[in-house]
Amino acid sequence: MTGTFSLPASRTEVVLEEIRRGILTRELVPGQPLVEAELAARLGVSKTPVREALKVLSNSGLVTFSPYKGASVVKVDAELAKSVYDVRMVLEPEAVRRTVEQRDPELLEDAAEALKEASTAIADKDQAALSLLNRRFHRALYRGCGNPLLVSILDDLKDRAALISVVGWEANPSWKKEWTEHKAVLAAAKKGDAEGAAALLRDHIGGFLERVLKAIG
Repeated sequence: MTGTFSLPASRTEVVLEEIRRGILTRELVPGQPLVEAELAARLGVSKTPVREALKVLSNSGLVTFSPYKGASVVKVDAELAKSVYDVRMVLEPEAVRRTVEQRDPELLEDAAEALKEASTAIADKDQAALSLLNRRFHRALYRGCGNPLLVSILDDLKDRAALISVVGWEANPSWKKEWTEHKAVLAAAKKGDAEGAAALLRDHIGGFLERVLKAIG
């Protein structure tokens, strides 16, 4: 979030991505007030797209509003981590299982590409890129499940999950371990092993939650 940038048709969308990236890179830290006028000046826009972006980020779980303090970055605690990952543990492996059962190689291509790009991001220690690629990998595996409502529910969790991931990585940068686990999930999916892919994903999600909870203390 540095300086003025050129804006395409949707100012709100660009501002939204800039603020999201600032939160996920910890440039905007948990609990930090998000003052519309300050963000607007920083990004070179009016307050309107900033206000709209903050509303969207509130719905996605990255921003919270207080009647007296206004908007601020969400703080990750054990309760939030458990609630988000509990839903993921229940729904995401089943969605992936259904995707694999489609037996459509094209559904797995984006996951493979995300995994490839993540290897480069790990080498560069690019946490922001890894967060986005992590979300992309998981979505690529569940979006072909055949149930748009299930996809929508999981999509609604992705920002919260990304923020929780950042907290975990700060205490334990286990990117290589997760990349290896992703690779195993994808390999099972490519073989058409729906149950195996679902089980590996469940272990992957549960293992990361354990590391996050240790980090939070």
